[in-house]
Amino acid sequence: MDWNEIQNVSSNIVFGILLFALVAYWFNLALFRNSNLLSKIGRFSTIVANGMLFFILGSRWIIAGYFPLSNLYESLLFLTCMLLTIYLYIETKTKSKLIGSVLIPVTLLINGFANLTLSPEMQKSSPLVPALQSNWLMMHVSMMLLSYGTLIMGSLLSILFLVISRFKEIDLQIVDNSSLPLSNIMLDYYEAKLVAPSAEISELGKIKLLQSIDNWSYRIIGLGFPFLTIGIISGGVWANEAWGSYWSWDPKETWALITWLVFATYLHARITKGWEGKKTAILGGLGFFVIWICYLGVNFLGKGLHSYGWLS
Repeated sequence: MDWNEIQNVSSNIVFGILLFALVAYWFNLALFRNSNLLSKIGRFSTIVANGMLFFILGSRWIIAGYFPLSNLYESLLFLTCMLLTIYLYIETKTKSKLIGSVLIPVTLLINGFANLTLSPEMQKSSPLVPALQSNWLMMHVSMMLLSYGTLIMGSLLSILFLVISRFKEIDLQIVDNSSLPLSNIMLDYYEAKLVAPSAEISELGKIKLLQSIDNWSYRIIGLGFPFLTIGIISGGVWANEAWGSYWSWDPKETWALITWLVFATYLHARITKGWEGKKTAILGGLGFFVIWICYLGVNFLGKGLHSYGWLS
């Protein structure tokens, strides 16, 4: 068995582990109470899956001799790894298992698409095309994928806010921010009340949960936006080096700009207008779909200068 086969088998194992973690998280949610055993199983499975993704990407880096972001398959694995890493950090801080129930299905779909949809030829490491033989490869592509991972996570939290609030305006100022250190909020107690149809729903608990989700969404999107900005700028410099032009209105470039504008609007609304809650959650939710169009959707629509990123 060669290294490509070992990596493919490992990637399939990651899919199975994520599926197992999904079942654990969803069963925990369906039981309407916090099950420490199921929570630990889900978290441990996620850590194992993430560790295996690090192994796959690291081994490809060592064997191929370049940072493993040269094709769509590698970028999908890298994105999955970033999402799981960010999620594990948030779970550690918030003690919430609700976010895992939302994120793990997304990572499962990404990993499944990479393993089950892309052809074996697209999954193999191959020599870099001339345009990718540059020191800008690691800088540009890693920054873009880091931004995708963080922005997708923040956008998912925005969508989660809209679902829990049922698209209603919620006054988050009812709860004093100073009395809610995010690292000490035990969200599972409130989640149990929110998901159980027969339970007496604590309105204050619901607002605390929504406020925490809103704050984390803002913080993560605020982290991802600089990554996106650096990625676009470094891409322009690389484009000038490779193609003689900083900007060519390539489909990837155009949608990267649209993505930047959506999240710039989100941050502008929060920082200068003081928006929060439903209004910014709608912008964040819109960003989720725009990111996927930028990252994957345009790959189905035609070809551009980013030829290595297109589906054959």
